[in-house]
Amino acid sequence: MGNICQISISCDGAIFNRCLDCFLGKAAYIRNLQQNVEALGTELGTLIAKKNDLMSRVVNAEQQQMRRLDHVQVWLSRVDAVKADADELIRDGPQEIEKLCLGGYCSKNCHSSYEFGKQVAKKLSDVKTLMGEGVFEVVAEEKPEPAVDERPTDATVVGLQSQLERVWRCLVQEPAGIVGLYGMGGVGKTTLMALINNKFLGSPTNFDVVIWVVVSKDLRLENIQEAIGEKIGLVNDTWKNRRTEQKALDIFRNLKEKKFVLLLDDIWERVDLSKVGIPLPGRLNNKSKVVFTTRSEEVCGLMEAHKKFKVECLSHNDAWELFRQKVGGETLNCHPDILELAETVAKECGGLPLALITIGRAMSCKRMPEEWSYAIQVLRTSSSQFPGLGNEVYPLLKFSYDNLPNETIRSCLLYCSLYPEDYRISKENLIDCWIGEGFLNESVNFGVQKEGYHIVGTLVHACLLEEVEEDEVQMHDVIRDMALWLACDVEKEKEDYLVYAGARLSEAPDVRKWEKVRRLSLMENQIDNLSGVPTCPYLLTLFLNNNKQLLIMDRGFFQCMPRLKVLNLSGAKQLFYFPLVISKLVSLQHLDLSDTNVAVLPKELNALVNLKCLNLENAWMLTVIPRRLISSFSSLHVLRMFGIGYSSSDGIIREGELEELLGLKYLEVLSLTLNNSRALHCVLSSHRLRSCTQALYLKDFKSSKSLDVSALADLKHLKRLQIVECYELEELKMDYTGVVQNRSQPFVFHSLRKIQIDDCNKLKDLTFLAFAPNLKSIEVNSCHGIQEIVSDVPEVMRNLNLFAKLQYLGLSSLSNFQSIYWKPLPFPHLKEMKVIHCNKLKKLPLDSNSAKERKIVIRGYGEWWEQLQWENQATQNAFLPCFRSMDGVPY
Repeated sequence: MGNICQISISCDGAIFNRCLDCFLGKAAYIRNLQQNVEALGTELGTLIAKKNDLMSRVVNAEQQQMRRLDHVQVWLSRVDAVKADADELIRDGPQEIEKLCLGGYCSKNCHSSYEFGKQVAKKLSDVKTLMGEGVFEVVAEEKPEPAVDERPTDATVVGLQSQLERVWRCLVQEPAGIVGLYGMGGVGKTTLMALINNKFLGSPTNFDVVIWVVVSKDLRLENIQEAIGEKIGLVNDTWKNRRTEQKALDIFRNLKEKKFVLLLDDIWERVDLSKVGIPLPGRLNNKSKVVFTTRSEEVCGLMEAHKKFKVECLSHNDAWELFRQKVGGETLNCHPDILELAETVAKECGGLPLALITIGRAMSCKRMPEEWSYAIQVLRTSSSQFPGLGNEVYPLLKFSYDNLPNETIRSCLLYCSLYPEDYRISKENLIDCWIGEGFLNESVNFGVQKEGYHIVGTLVHACLLEEVEEDEVQMHDVIRDMALWLACDVEKEKEDYLVYAGARLSEAPDVRKWEKVRRLSLMENQIDNLSGVPTCPYLLTLFLNNNKQLLIMDRGFFQCMPRLKVLNLSGAKQLFYFPLVISKLVSLQHLDLSDTNVAVLPKELNALVNLKCLNLENAWMLTVIPRRLISSFSSLHVLRMFGIGYSSSDGIIREGELEELLGLKYLEVLSLTLNNSRALHCVLSSHRLRSCTQALYLKDFKSSKSLDVSALADLKHLKRLQIVECYELEELKMDYTGVVQNRSQPFVFHSLRKIQIDDCNKLKDLTFLAFAPNLKSIEVNSCHGIQEIVSDVPEVMRNLNLFAKLQYLGLSSLSNFQSIYWKPLPFPHLKEMKVIHCNKLKKLPLDSNSAKERKIVIRGYGEWWEQLQWENQATQNAFLPCFRSMDGVPY
């Protein structure tokens, strides 16, 4: 108790000093708070001014397509961040200053003022730091080219997706280096190319650069080089002045180390890629790609495209969807009748996107059914008057017309517009008309027929005609309208067409309209009477074909047509007597009487000394051709007499008539009806007749039990063969010796496309058909002795794919028929098979692969179908959708 506790603290002077400094430093944040807040506002204003000056320089540079430097952007971002914090401190500053007391040396809330003062001091330091760092001599640099430049396309593109995917797979998965996209004008080639270009934006690929160049009709290599140079960074004032060869070297050096895609839009002729400086894809392990669009398939060949894609018109559904979008739902739904009328208008466009878009936009404000009905009438009769067609669509399509090699080919194209819409035009008949018109050069050594086929090919490759089958072409509706626009309006003085083809006329139009016309088509109508005497001093072509009821012609109908060259009366079934006045048409060079019932050709026809083409095919009733009439046509190039004289038991083409043909030195094409083996021997023994015979109709060989078809192999151009009513004929002999010896080429009937056998009851088989590799149609009717088509062939033939190109097989009334061949065949191109009254045929001659794509149509009676034997249920199920009952039994 009573003890005193004493505590002694020793204090080091250094510690005391540090504590004092700490206290005074923290006190400074409070003491200098008001001064620092004011300084922060001042310095921040200066910094913002500096930032604004810098941004002006940046914006100016970016307007010149330059890219701001990264460290400039970082500084600007830091300024923005500091400003946001500083603004908040300046805004809260007055409230914190209010807390100060003792002349600003102390605070009512020391901790709060200390923390706030510390933040202000720190932000002031940051602002001063940014001021010091914000000195930039250069703020931007030249912007590097993006690998792909996006191309503008419609918001909704209809119907190109499947084609886009096919081309895209080719570019990224297949080795093809050069790819061609071809198709008619307005079909969407450029749109498809733009979609391909843009797909590189969103799809991971290892291409370094995608280059887009518009080439157009006026090809200039320097323009292509400049577009490429611009994309890969070569272009400057000095480079622009370099020679083409030097530019090519620069482009080559730049691109040879890259994997590039070059898109060339709208080329009309070959672009020499080497002269441009493009490293050729596919060479030296170059995996780059060149894709181009063109209206000509021929250009694809000239560009040595490794793969080509035809850009087709839209399907019916896609065409309607595009048209519907352009018209708009408000218009389509404003009246209950408009929808059906709109579908008719869309159909007139033939699936061509350019026409669908143009017409759809023009109809978007038409809200009355009468307006739509009127539009349909205009499109069908004078389409060039429809808004947008005559001044937008047709001029664009006319580029293809203008680009055709010469005036002759242009005239040949316009001639196709004489046929109705969607008409399948026979190449043979079209070329015959061209010969009659004088379009083809008769001085050429290889023959006018071959020149005609060359022109057809040129028009097909230019996408101005469409090849339907090997022997037929078709003209797209919009191309036909464009051709009529040219022939009737633009080039009226030179061409002047008047076309009512397929117009369902029951009487001919007013003959007063014919006076200045050069070419007139009234084909495919129901005209039964041609009255009056039309004055047609300029008329060159007159199509009256397929007016099946045409019965009456005034005697003077043809007398005022002094220049008429082409007259087509085919299909006039009521024409039994030949109009004698036709023999007065001394300028006539083409006369078509096929499929008429004219019985006698008058001797007065020998006045037609300029005749080059005479078509009498399938004039079944024709029984009289006067002696020496045919030989009087000394300029004949084409003579068609297939299937004539059906009612003549002895035939009208005998040895004497055949000898007349030997004097026709210009004859190139011949089809014949022969009634005996002597006449056939006469043809086969003449080199001239063998070389031009393209079709044979052999009828009623009375005394012949055997026919050596091996001899027909000498007819190198034989396309059609029909054997009819040879009741005694038991065998079509085939000499296999040459086949066995020539193992590499066992086929002998290379040109034969169509065979028909009717009413030859004693024939057992048609084995010789195995030697016709290009057959497209086989039809056998009422041959009760035939048990199979091909019975036995040499060993060399057994592994070959027989009938690989067959499209149609017709079998009718073959009571003993059991099979086509000893094993099933694939028939990869078969479209239709018709079987009627062949009750012993228990198995189809098709293998299971033939039904996979469901393209075959099998016609027959339900009872026969039910009795067929199948390998298994799966095979039967595969073929079931192919069957079409001919007796109403549902399947």
